[in-house]
Amino acid sequence: MNVTNVSTIFEQGVFGENLFLTLTIGAVIKAVLILLIGLVFAKIVKRYLINLSRSTKYVWIVNEDTASTLHNLIIIIAVVYSFDALGILSYEVLGTSLSNLLTAFLVFYFSYLLAKKSKDYWIMRTPQQRLPEVQLKAKLFYYILVILAFFIALNIAGFTGKLTTLLAAAGITGIVLGFASQTVVANFVSGIFMYFDKPLKIGDPVEVGGYSGIVHDIRILSTRIRTWDGLLVRIPNEKLFNSDIKNLQKYPARRVDIIVTIAYKEDIQKTIDLIKRMLDEMPYVLAEPEPAVFVDNLGDNGVHIAVRAWAPSEKWFDVRTQILQKIKDTLEREGIEIPFPQRVNWFAEELRVRIEGKEI
Repeated sequence: MNVTNVSTIFEQGVFGENLFLTLTIGAVIKAVLILLIGLVFAKIVKRYLINLSRSTKYVWIVNEDTASTLHNLIIIIAVVYSFDALGILSYEVLGTSLSNLLTAFLVFYFSYLLAKKSKDYWIMRTPQQRLPEVQLKAKLFYYILVILAFFIALNIAGFTGKLTTLLAAAGITGIVLGFASQTVVANFVSGIFMYFDKPLKIGDPVEVGGYSGIVHDIRILSTRIRTWDGLLVRIPNEKLFNSDIKNLQKYPARRVDIIVTIAYKEDIQKTIDLIKRMLDEMPYVLAEPEPAVFVDNLGDNGVHIAVRAWAPSEKWFDVRTQILQKIKDTLEREGIEIPFPQRVNWFAEELRVRIEGKEI
């Protein structure tokens, strides 16, 4: 038995008798049944979602607010179709019934509420360290749900036959807007790609796009960096995605590289031993990987000794400055010369100098 046959039953025999004007007994019974079924179904859905929210890990979307929103949506739609059964909302508007238009609007409106509440709830329950990642997820979920609700509402409203025309118009409009806003789209897509790539997060010290500082905020279209001298720099995500990014704290340990120059007359092994002993006494210099001190090059002005020591990433700058200071103090205390730049000038011909009127 299809829906048409069921509707016909409420129009025959006793059900077809008029109560008031064009209002029949069958229409009243049909309206009451629709309302009762809607009430029962709404209560079942609400109870099921509330019970599910106590055991699911997706509380951001399955919670009491979601249950109440869907409960109210089902009841209001049942009321609309009850009025339609009574003939109150059977007027034709824009080629479809008024009840279909109201139902389509309600579905879209409540879907929008559901998407917005879920997005806000998701962000609100997220720890600060995971906030940038979750913000992007929540916004994508919000936009996808709203777009789906829009097309479902079009179908409910009875505009399915006109959907092709609407899509064609939207496609043409999209092409025009795409040419007008290529940068915005590129930044948006780059922001999505960066979410999956995860090269940085809020609070990371970075070097990118010719700037160096702390990541202050990550948004859909741009990323903001607070430079070391206290300036706020906004970098479009497209430029950021196509740039070389140096994340200075991505890993827990980072190496300090320093070149020390000593005079050729000094004892190289003694210098190396002094520097190693000094590194062993520093608390933030890691024992593993082991520090390395070795002759790196024989330069113009002296012997270049490379010092490589690992430190916790968050203490890297402090360790580097301490190593530089302690090396200078240690070498000066032991009488090891750190030479100044030296140059030897050679002349192809003998040089004659005049001193106090005498030529030498």
